[in-house]
Amino acid sequence: MRRCLDVFAQMLAASRFADERPLAGLEIELNLVDAGGEPAMCNAAVLDAIQRPDWATELGQFNIEINIEPQDLAGDGALRLENDVRARLDHAEERARSLGGHLALIGILPTLRERDVDEGTLSANPRYRLLNEQIFAARGEDLHLCVEGVERLDTHAASIAPEAACTSVQLHLQVSPEAFAAHWNAAQAVAGAQVAVAANSPYLFGKELHRETRITLFEQATDTRPAELKAQGVRPRVWFGERWITSVFDLFEENVRYFPALLPICAESDPAAELAAGRTPELDELTLHNGTIYRWNRPVYAVVGGVPHLRVENRVLPAGPTVLDIAANAAFYYGLMRVLPFGERPIWSQMSFAAAEDNLTTAARHGLDARLYWPGIGEVPAAELILRRLLPMAYEGLAVRGVDTAVADRLLRVIEGRCLTGRTGATWQVEKVRALGGDRHEALRLMTLEYIERMHTNEPVHTWEV
Repeated sequence: MRRCLDVFAQMLAASRFADERPLAGLEIELNLVDAGGEPAMCNAAVLDAIQRPDWATELGQFNIEINIEPQDLAGDGALRLENDVRARLDHAEERARSLGGHLALIGILPTLRERDVDEGTLSANPRYRLLNEQIFAARGEDLHLCVEGVERLDTHAASIAPEAACTSVQLHLQVSPEAFAAHWNAAQAVAGAQVAVAANSPYLFGKELHRETRITLFEQATDTRPAELKAQGVRPRVWFGERWITSVFDLFEENVRYFPALLPICAESDPAAELAAGRTPELDELTLHNGTIYRWNRPVYAVVGGVPHLRVENRVLPAGPTVLDIAANAAFYYGLMRVLPFGERPIWSQMSFAAAEDNLTTAARHGLDARLYWPGIGEVPAAELILRRLLPMAYEGLAVRGVDTAVADRLLRVIEGRCLTGRTGATWQVEKVRALGGDRHEALRLMTLEYIERMHTNEPVHTWEV
């Protein structure tokens, strides 16, 4: 990894990287459920039935993932992207239904029980088994999951399987090395607002916890540190970070300095020899290691057609509730990322890094009811910050990207609608379960079935009635 890091430094100084491309690439993780809304442990069979290369396994047998190729948002590109995603999901749903399964776009599947997430429910991919072994070898003790929210969850787990409860949407943006730091810093600054307006994970193991419980669950479910190392200040592998950066190199260098390798797998090629021979090194060990450090905005190095490029991978968003809601969340992010990194006085020069991290933590706990800090206006309700400051920037950014006005308006009005009504996926789930009353698991199951039905209408969640 150190050799890769040295070669990466040389490449940043002398090699030609692909420039920024205004393309939207995304990954969507989904849950599989049976006809009753309970988790269905059948991802291998469903993937065999789908038979498409853009679908893959995820950590749990009740998870699958789709990777959408980067597409241009200009003109009606965002609408075409939305339609493309819907068509792929409809095909997958049809194939899953033939096996008695259904897809669910939701941050945490509400019907999951602790018995559904143990080592036996990990997907068959040997990498997941190895990752599980290595994390527990590093910890030397069971995971302690403790979430203080509306209710309290306090339990232990003997595998990383609880991480499979977290299903997200990951947004990719390709940037040049020179522009990377500004884009990463900007993405960190808006992470709290993203989570506040998109929260969709209020339940875990039958308990009502945070509006976006997925954030703290993911932090705890992949933690390699026993209690004494936490007390000593060892960094967690799910990490917001600790400072604004000046170069993408800062992030990869931190990865090597702070985190031991979890997957001791080496490629045959020598990156220094590859570079000296005039070829583009894959930096296999560095990129594999980077994949085991779960920054909420992760740097990505990749090589396509012999040309290296860099991406910011935005990882804070939950899946769902509908494809339209996902497209709206993406438009909000991509619009902001066309304005904030280019400000004359960068936003990260006006707020502390700790304030950005606090925003994310508070937004995950309270959703749109969170109070978030923003330079120039101080601490304000999340909905007010988004309506007054961030939505106008997102509109401006999409216009600069060449997105048709009608398309941008349709998507960003979804964000506006959530702020005006106070209704996110999380609040709808909670209100519905409370309205159903009675046995908690039965209410969660009925809510999940109605959620999936509404998901297929593609009507945005702020319009859903309880």
